[in-house]
Amino acid sequence: MMYRSNEKMKIRKGVVFSERYPPQLIFPVLDIVVITFFGLLAYLYRFGSIELHERYVLALACMSLLVVVINGAFGSYKRWRVSSNYNLIGKLLIVWLAVAIIVSSLIYLADASERYSRLWVGLTLLGSFTVASAARIAVQYGLRRIRLRGGARRPVFLIGPGTNVLNVAKGMRQAAWEGHTIAGVERLHRIPDSVQLDRIATRISSSGAAEVWICVPLEMGETVHALFFALRNHTEEIRFIPDFKDMRLLNHRTSEVAGHLAIDLSVSPISGMARLIKRTEDILLGGLITLMILPICLVIAIAIKVTSPGPVLFKQYRTGSNGKRFKVYKFRSMRVHNEKAGTVTQATKNDNRLTSIGALLRKTSLDELPQFYNVLQGRMSIVGPRPHALEHNEYYKELVESYMRRHKVKPGITGWAQVNGLRGETDTLDKMQRRVEFDLWYIDNWSLFLDLKIIFLTVFKGFTNKNAY
Repeated sequence: MMYRSNEKMKIRKGVVFSERYPPQLIFPVLDIVVITFFGLLAYLYRFGSIELHERYVLALACMSLLVVVINGAFGSYKRWRVSSNYNLIGKLLIVWLAVAIIVSSLIYLADASERYSRLWVGLTLLGSFTVASAARIAVQYGLRRIRLRGGARRPVFLIGPGTNVLNVAKGMRQAAWEGHTIAGVERLHRIPDSVQLDRIATRISSSGAAEVWICVPLEMGETVHALFFALRNHTEEIRFIPDFKDMRLLNHRTSEVAGHLAIDLSVSPISGMARLIKRTEDILLGGLITLMILPICLVIAIAIKVTSPGPVLFKQYRTGSNGKRFKVYKFRSMRVHNEKAGTVTQATKNDNRLTSIGALLRKTSLDELPQFYNVLQGRMSIVGPRPHALEHNEYYKELVESYMRRHKVKPGITGWAQVNGLRGETDTLDKMQRRVEFDLWYIDNWSLFLDLKIIFLTVFKGFTNKNAY
């Protein structure tokens, strides 16, 4: 009995240590401090003094208020236990860019551009963003190191059938950096009666658990209701972790629809603000790249026209976002020929249909360059799942689970599958399954930083590939 009491005290101590100073209390203060500090530093650099003019004091106050308010609206100050560094810094970048746009707009609308130093504004925001980001990464890294060593743990009581509880426990071990630890387990073999419910409630109270995870399959919904009622007087956080068995989920989450809580099984993460960010990325980067490649495109177009009869561009209908068809553009790399209706023959090694420069165009992916026009049209994105021929979609959608969920986002010129070597001919079912797995992982984990990473990898290793012909 004394041992259990000591364990309970130890667990509670760990919980208090890890959550005594949560991000929603510490980091708003930190953000204000770093903005003020870099405002003073930038003023010293620009004007040789730290005695700010009152209009600069007002500007600093506006910046600080905007950063805290927008960070709060974006959820940047919520608990970080399961947040990735990419997610944290991505949100910060959006917040600081929004503040920069709002502050610049206010200065312009107030016709005060001559009274504010643009260098001061830029240095203040750049410096504060850098330090705020570094601080979050350092704290996140430190907390994860502590959790991996057994500290700052959040105790969890698991309830459910043995197999479900075991699967959740394995997930906790694999994500040890999140800092969850098992405070107790109650294995269910059937829907619990009132006696068992009372015993479970007593065990949870004495376990020192901070959270209760109900891990049952969907068909045991009655059990969830019974447990939730039995724990109505408890203060532990209660989570329902349903078992979806072999279902391939896509960006699963909870939402509220028509006043009801919904478990979203297959939705796109690229919606709302994320959709605007991705479209802005496509317009800015796509426009810049288009200007850069225009001379190359002109040379390729002339070479195609000179070396083989036929049009410069190859046009073909593909499936776009939400299943809508669009016409994709490529430089023609094959001799003009007729395909049998309803079939598309993939290019193979030493394909005799290729023109004299077609093999080079396909090997280097230069035949894809006209698709930047598709990007500017808004029908494609720079990064996304590669669009397949309509006939391939019809064939593979019945063979590869969740195949058509690739089309929940715009197709891309390059993608996560391509930078991981999955280019070229998909002559086996296994190859297509692997490509789809990578495409769905991209959709499920999309972020601006992931897009930039894929573009970077494409530049260095995505243009050429031994499987591309």
